[in-house]
Amino acid sequence: MKELSVDSGGTGRRGFLKTIAGVGLAASVDASAEAAAHKPGTFPSRIAYPRIFSGRHLKMIAFPLGGVAAGSLALGGRGQLRDWEIFNRPDKGHSPPYAFPAICVRAAGTKPVARVLESRILPPYEGEDGLGANNVPGLARLAEATFTGEFPLARIDFRDPQVPVLVSLDAFSPFIPHDAEASGLPVAILRYTVKNSATRPVQASLAFSIENPVDAGHNPSGAANLRAEDTRSNEFRDRNGLQGLIMSNPGIAKEHPMQGTFVLGLCDIGAAKVSYWRGWPKSPWWNAPMLFWDQFSHEGDLSNEPDDRKPIGALCLQRTIGPRSSATYTFVLAWHFANRTPKWCGWDAPKGFENDIIGNHYAGRFEDAWSAAEFAVENLSDLETRTRRFAAVMRESTLPGEVKEAASANLSTLVSTTSFRTSDGAFHGFEGSNDHIGCCFGNCTHVWNYETTTAHVFPEFARSLRSAAFGYSMDPQGAIHFRQMLPDGKQRWGFAAADGQMGQIVHAYLDWILSGDIQWLRGIWPRVKKALEFAWVPGGWDANRDGVLEGVQHNTYDVEFYGPNPLCGIYYLAALRAAEEMARAVGDSAAAEYRSLFDQGSRWFDEHLFNGEFYIQDVRGLPANRIDPVTRGDMGSQNTEHPEYQVGKGCLVDQLVGQYMAEVSGLGPLLDPEHIRKTLDSIYRYNHKPSLIDHDCPERTFALNNEAAVVVCDYATAPRPRIPFPYYAEVFTGLEYTTATHMLYEGMLAEGLECIADIRARYDGEKRNPWDEAECGHHYARAMSAWTGILALSGFRFDGSKHAVAIVPRIRVEDFRCFWSNATGWGEFSVKRTQSGARVRLSVIEGALPCRSVETEASGGSTSAVLNGSRIAHRASRSENRTILKFENPITLQPGSALEIEVRA
Repeated sequence: MKELSVDSGGTGRRGFLKTIAGVGLAASVDASAEAAAHKPGTFPSRIAYPRIFSGRHLKMIAFPLGGVAAGSLALGGRGQLRDWEIFNRPDKGHSPPYAFPAICVRAAGTKPVARVLESRILPPYEGEDGLGANNVPGLARLAEATFTGEFPLARIDFRDPQVPVLVSLDAFSPFIPHDAEASGLPVAILRYTVKNSATRPVQASLAFSIENPVDAGHNPSGAANLRAEDTRSNEFRDRNGLQGLIMSNPGIAKEHPMQGTFVLGLCDIGAAKVSYWRGWPKSPWWNAPMLFWDQFSHEGDLSNEPDDRKPIGALCLQRTIGPRSSATYTFVLAWHFANRTPKWCGWDAPKGFENDIIGNHYAGRFEDAWSAAEFAVENLSDLETRTRRFAAVMRESTLPGEVKEAASANLSTLVSTTSFRTSDGAFHGFEGSNDHIGCCFGNCTHVWNYETTTAHVFPEFARSLRSAAFGYSMDPQGAIHFRQMLPDGKQRWGFAAADGQMGQIVHAYLDWILSGDIQWLRGIWPRVKKALEFAWVPGGWDANRDGVLEGVQHNTYDVEFYGPNPLCGIYYLAALRAAEEMARAVGDSAAAEYRSLFDQGSRWFDEHLFNGEFYIQDVRGLPANRIDPVTRGDMGSQNTEHPEYQVGKGCLVDQLVGQYMAEVSGLGPLLDPEHIRKTLDSIYRYNHKPSLIDHDCPERTFALNNEAAVVVCDYATAPRPRIPFPYYAEVFTGLEYTTATHMLYEGMLAEGLECIADIRARYDGEKRNPWDEAECGHHYARAMSAWTGILALSGFRFDGSKHAVAIVPRIRVEDFRCFWSNATGWGEFSVKRTQSGARVRLSVIEGALPCRSVETEASGGSTSAVLNGSRIAHRASRSENRTILKFENPITLQPGSALEIEVRA
């Protein structure tokens, strides 16, 4: 079977749906021989992985490079640097006036050939002064480029028939799951490889020019220039395997947010020649770039440094490359800006604390940018090996390309300005990032509720979010105020959101079950319990304790839903089930009451809110005295008998978000399983639009024209309220992933994969940046729900309370391989199906995996278990097509160890 094009329209998409439908829609799908032939051992994909872009599809690419929660700058599709967001706040479109690499190649007896080491600029070419002079757009560039992206790795292959060498760029920042310190370096590595295919040697020089970016005069907010005179300084250093320029500005006040340092460095130099200019010549008009280019393009080095200099530093590495040989040029970019303040980045603070320095975690580890760069260089081999190992496991997983691509692309949100760590190490997140300031501060509970990335990839970040929610953000009554102010512990913002509060309870359960850390659970349980029982306070969400939220419920749509509704109510059911399990684990007798309320509420929902196709809101007869300002804020003159901004009888895309999180957490069905499946069928039927040509959206527009998408709410089966809730007609990728991955859990593989592929087809490099899914701001946190696709299809589950592993992939191929993670480690597993049964191999790459039992889908008459060559005593039990091996003695898999299980008929 041919792989369908990334840009396939309706025909290709429907063909994809037909193909997958042909291999079955059961919870475990068998790929036919024809489908598997598309790529041996894989499942048919509409989106290739890694994803490759060229031509006009390079235009919007901005691939974030930087440490998790440490700021980033972006690599553009042509090889240019863009979106310098290393200064503790967003700054879309910003780059220093001059920041570009260049190459000069000279073969014996020929004239040198010099190019800016980017591919040619793409249209449009107009402006008030054409393209202007910044970054010298008029200098020759390479003919074309091909960009390959698989976060955290980016690669560009350049082509130009007039340049006598081939050049490629590999760019990355260290990114290792579960190691936030190794992954949190404020550095970017740019390694260029120059290949000489000729039969004679060539001299090849690469130079990088960057204007000192430590400039208080740059102010994204548009305020007046703060610089009276230019006091920027560039100093050359050579130590510990790193040579380069450290850029600073002693004229900026010590506590100013722009006070900091930046490094342009080189490593792995060997016997090559390094030269540098601490600054381009200070000369009027455009003489400085002209004189720089004259020197570099004629001589291939940066000798003859000017005495009178602009603050535009340049660093050059020159090598002689033998016939049919290659050489690498490794540039290191590093930054250090310690003075993060709430006001500067856009985070709300108590009055009088707006300009307090809350800092950056990395600044406590490194004295300046040079120290950070030195650390990266000294440990580069290990950091890169571990990063590439993670990328390889993702790449080699036999999951559909769109699932891997969506999950990995949205990991980049953790290195965007949406995410940061304060000096105390705590992790924080905006909802997203506006062009020049953070968007919607506070680790917003009702947005971060949807993502599953932190719990599985950086569990300490997830626990940090829980510490905030169940810490000072929770008031004495038990209400979790859904936005955290900084500095923490001084003032609470706003009120509680019903979905946000219930979601945090479920996430606390997830954090525990992924680790099995009972001491952590015992420590946080009293606060979790109080948060759940806040629903029962007089005038609260479930004041009569019947398992149904009936009060006024603020929620992720930034309004209050009145009365029973599926969005908040089903999340409440999930919270009751999660609380029941946690209570049992710590020996709290309240577990029985939680279970009773859950059973009562679940029955009520199925009997009263399921309309035969999906769940609806019931706003009838809501008494005004059920409104509590603690839970909903100031509604002003809102008519509580017939309120506006409600869902009503519409089909809401995330009405099952509580069930979605129950699937992720292993809590089982919260409602009638047939109703759950029917609801997902209805969301696909009504909310999924194969084309938006006839879809009217008077609100913000995130998808349009002939693009396919899942809309927030559809009123095809009932009249739309005159004033529906905000965003009803919009498209949120985070909600699309939530529903699509839930479909995968329920065996609706064709529909779920189609919805995921639809999203990623929209982010094609021409229309949108594939590494920036927007909602309320760029790099929106909710879209990290894309990680759930891996959880759903891999079938890997870890119950830390029992140290029980389940490996039951939802895709059946002869040799299935996949990434796994919990809160104690990560690695890879494989399931190889044979005529007589199956062989399972489970290994740890980082961390550890405590294990007392393994469940697999194969069923047979005999079993074996081998750990590192030694047989493991066990007992096997069977149920239908499942086999569970329970080990007589608990085992712990360590890095490099492998557990091999065979089940035979």
